[in-house]
Amino acid sequence: MSATTTPTAVFRAADITKIYQMGEVQVHALRGVSMQLFENEFVVLLGASGSGKSTLLNILGGLDSPTSGSVHYLDHDLTASDDAQLTRYRRKNVGFVFQFYNLIPSLTARENVELITEIADSPMQALDALEIVGLGERANHFPAQLSGGEQQRVAIARAIAKNPKVLLCDEPTGALDVHTGIIVLQAIARINRELGTTTAVITHNAEIAKMADRVISLSDGQISGVQCNDDRWEASQLKW
Repeated sequence: MSATTTPTAVFRAADITKIYQMGEVQVHALRGVSMQLFENEFVVLLGASGSGKSTLLNILGGLDSPTSGSVHYLDHDLTASDDAQLTRYRRKNVGFVFQFYNLIPSLTARENVELITEIADSPMQALDALEIVGLGERANHFPAQLSGGEQQRVAIARAIAKNPKVLLCDEPTGALDVHTGIIVLQAIARINRELGTTTAVITHNAEIAKMADRVISLSDGQISGVQCNDDRWEASQLKW
């Protein structure tokens, strides 16, 4: 982001709480979180398991709703949207990457990506999405013929094939070894850099935070700190 311009706030969350009722017990997953994510930004949401980061990401992505507070995506009030509106919002604007790849075993890499392009308004070609994550030559391979890191990169290609404004990644390297994880992070960083996709990555790994424009730390359902990185590290520089 340029220091001379005011970036556009893609997300504005104001005082959001999330309470889950577990039998007679109330679990407070989020406790009054307010934050913004900006256009073209790479943000890491950092925190231990149970800190609320996945709940926050799911609310931003329209997969869940807060108990109270408000969330806006550009000029759309997500907290005032019904299920059908949230479905349209997710389909048009958001790409999701999860820790587990959720590929269909009977489909090739290209066909797994094409599932998304068939429902998107202005998708890229499936092969182009695979090229961006470095898997163009593996387009006709089935998931069982791909390594874990390659499967995760297919999942990333599937997420970006709809040309989303936002890419939300929940522990995308959690099931991978260090070397493979770095390759996956390189793909995510390239998408952010070349496509200008606002990118948020959830992790418990503080090393990955060095890649971000900003690091938002969460603890016990609250934001415990926000740090800006003057110099973003390349994924290849990371060690954990």
